[in-house]
Amino acid sequence: MVNLEELCQAVVSGDIDVAEALTKKAIESKVTIGDILNRGLVPGLRQVGELFEKGEYYLPELIVSGDAVAKALEHLEPLMGQEGASYMGKYLIGTVQGDVHDLGKNIVIMMLRGNGWEVTDLGVDVSPEEFCSAVSTSNCDILGMSSLLTMTMTNAARTIESLKAAGLRDRVKVMVGGAPTTSEWAEKIGADAHAKDGPTAAIVAARLVGKS
Repeated sequence: MVNLEELCQAVVSGDIDVAEALTKKAIESKVTIGDILNRGLVPGLRQVGELFEKGEYYLPELIVSGDAVAKALEHLEPLMGQEGASYMGKYLIGTVQGDVHDLGKNIVIMMLRGNGWEVTDLGVDVSPEEFCSAVSTSNCDILGMSSLLTMTMTNAARTIESLKAAGLRDRVKVMVGGAPTTSEWAEKIGADAHAKDGPTAAIVAARLVGKS
């Protein structure tokens, strides 16, 4: 039996080989993708984010943990595509300005693509102006913003205000997510929805476009 807590700790410690081996073993043991994510990789990412915010982890630790998750996702992503999901729409996503974290965002992207979304990744440290420019030219259905750090959450709010100022807010649904974010905060800043993780993001996105 695969111990998904060990997978979680492999992510926290940035042990790429162990993360890959445990993910492969879990797949071979018929553990569901949802369990691998929600009981292994995602809790590990949350711990990494908390340690980073506390100042106990720094950029090098984020990078190696990200590499461990990326290696695990190499084995999971092909399985997501086997579901043959119908086309859902266009999804634009990025990490807000001041935040270089992309671990959780990449899992969200994988889950969205596996559920029929055409996803454009703007990367990390994306300014409100860059988000606005992308919305104006992409004809996307949903804009997703990720924030790992509490101090960068205000930049999600700034982006929504910038969309309003540019006359773009009504053209797109806005979703927000990330370790410190909540549904209450999302409502407060004027977002359309909040998602706590990748699997939830796919469900919420479908609901936003009336395809749930």
